[in-house]
Amino acid sequence: MEKKRLGVALCGSYCTYEKLFAGLPALAERYELVPIMSDTAAETDTRFGSAAGNIRRLMELTGRPVITTIAEAEPIGPKAQLDALLIAPCTGNTLAKLAHGVSDSAVTMAAKAHLRNGRPVVIAFSTNDGLSGSAENIGRLLNRKNYYFVPFGQDDAEKKPCSLQADFTLLADTVEAALSGRQLQPVLREY
Repeated sequence: MEKKRLGVALCGSYCTYEKLFAGLPALAERYELVPIMSDTAAETDTRFGSAAGNIRRLMELTGRPVITTIAEAEPIGPKAQLDALLIAPCTGNTLAKLAHGVSDSAVTMAAKAHLRNGRPVVIAFSTNDGLSGSAENIGRLLNRKNYYFVPFGQDDAEKKPCSLQADFTLLADTVEAALSGRQLQPVLREY
């Protein structure tokens, strides 16, 4: 049986890359992975690793070149290249752009192009303002058709009381549920 194609799009929450990279082998067993990175993710060196190192690692884990431009991401829709799109990590900035229809990076263009086919977009967010500035955008997307959320919770309630992060151990289960048209529940988890 041919594997379904899953886009895996990374935004700039660099502190969660290790969690994503750890989950990619399990996803690769089930799906053909198509890697995508926002400009920020593809160009920024941080204390969590170099941009070139992250791109190289993503290519090794997926076996494919990484889509990093709007022009490369746009054909995803017209050519119906994906069965599902996973945005992990999805920053508060990208959440806002998705909630308001802005497509100014490879990730947001991939989502816009993919959604035209009525297929699922799975959001695994990581944002320090999930219970403040990003809360409204989370609510907007929770109520939109074809958006699904990896269950999430507070990642450090003491030091970062407004911060929310997806449970990256549930990526595969959430994608599978989304492909069946359902939201994995409960959405809010306790860490």
